[in-house]
Amino acid sequence: MTDRIEFYKKVEILSGLSEGEIAEILSRFGTSDFGEGDILFAEGDEGKELYVVESGEIAVSIGLPGGGEKEIARVAPGDFFGEMSIFEDAPRSATCRARAAAKLLSLNRESFFRLIDDRPDIAVKMMSRMLNIATKRLRSTSRFVADTVRWGEEARRRAITDDLTGLYNRRYLDEALKDQFALASRKGHPLSVVMMDLDNFREINERYGADAGDRAIVAVAEQFRRHLRKADIPARYGGDEFIALMPDADLGLAEETAESIKEAVRGISIHEEHGAVLVTVSQGIASFPSTESTLKGLLAGADRALYAAKERGRDRIVRDEGGGAG
Repeated sequence: MTDRIEFYKKVEILSGLSEGEIAEILSRFGTSDFGEGDILFAEGDEGKELYVVESGEIAVSIGLPGGGEKEIARVAPGDFFGEMSIFEDAPRSATCRARAAAKLLSLNRESFFRLIDDRPDIAVKMMSRMLNIATKRLRSTSRFVADTVRWGEEARRRAITDDLTGLYNRRYLDEALKDQFALASRKGHPLSVVMMDLDNFREINERYGADAGDRAIVAVAEQFRRHLRKADIPARYGGDEFIALMPDADLGLAEETAESIKEAVRGISIHEEHGAVLVTVSQGIASFPSTESTLKGLLAGADRALYAAKERGRDRIVRDEGGGAG
């Protein structure tokens, strides 16, 4: 017992206590052994115990917005963790697992409250140390969480946007299409799709190189975005193909928007060593419920209309005529 007391004199929450006071507290602790990799508790679990590390090492991790975990701390012999379970009845805010075989002491909330009743002098000293240290940890954690939120937002943004153009990517569009179609169907509102791609894009790439092709895509994407409403969802569907999802827009509004995009794109020229590359686009539009009654039909109708625009000479807009398989 003497060796244990000498060790626990160095524990932060017990420093400043007499040997007798430490012995009194230790008599109320339980003991637990954990193997390497064992999880003590997971984020969101019910929390009722404070732990002190006697041997081994504990890793503390939190979940990230985009999935996965981030280690934020390691707890070594003489350190304590889990103190918020003493202060408030709340779920665990982090996951703790043993990085190496560990021996821990644990003090549950009920035992601590009994300590307050039996020996308030000891409990007050211990709580004062706990609160001071917990405050320092919270300050540090708050800074980390703020950084994590910013990191998580950036990760989320990268997960749903196209790197080259900054428009939404196909992954995001596929989910948005389902959500917006369900909403339009439920409320009886129109939903239009504008499908567009660059004319003669393969020839631009082959004649002037991939860099010129990329610059053409970026320039078109900017005009695409600029002429849509805030409520619209512009996405790069793949390669030189773009889609705009237009909630609460009927076929007439979608066609007006497509026309403004077409005219704006006509003003784009990519300057190369051997002259300027003039850019044009073809567009197909479809609308629920006026031309199509299903989500599958809406996309297929816009695609058919786009193909027809290409067949009819490019640099033009074609409306879906409906009646396709849906």
